[in-house]
Amino acid sequence: MAASTAQPQLLVQYLVLRKDLSQAPFSWPVGALVAQACHAATAALHVHRDHPHTAVFLQNLGRMHKVVLEAPDENTLKDLAETLQQKSIDHTLWLEQPENIATCIALRPYPKEEVSQYLKKFRLFK
Repeated sequence: MAASTAQPQLLVQYLVLRKDLSQAPFSWPVGALVAQACHAATAALHVHRDHPHTAVFLQNLGRMHKVVLEAPDENTLKDLAETLQQKSIDHTLWLEQPENIATCIALRPYPKEEVSQYLKKFRLFK
């Protein structure tokens, strides 16, 4: 019997972070933006901790794949959240408190091909 040479499915956690928060009039420091992405990623992993993809993703911490994309503004981020909700794509929309500002969306880990169609208009965060 031949051994299987199939590679395990690559899982990616996508984050979409608001770019306008780094610019005037907001001018948030880089650390604050990184914290928003971290909050969203952690929340999505926690909320979806029982999903098999999340379990596999967390089994090999040194090989996690995350992609951080940028949304130009809050409306675009909220529109994406609505689309993901309608398409039953598991995600977390992080709201910074106490201001209740939508800052970042994190999807639970997914195979890239399952969610890339919803994210193709977003470029890598710079």
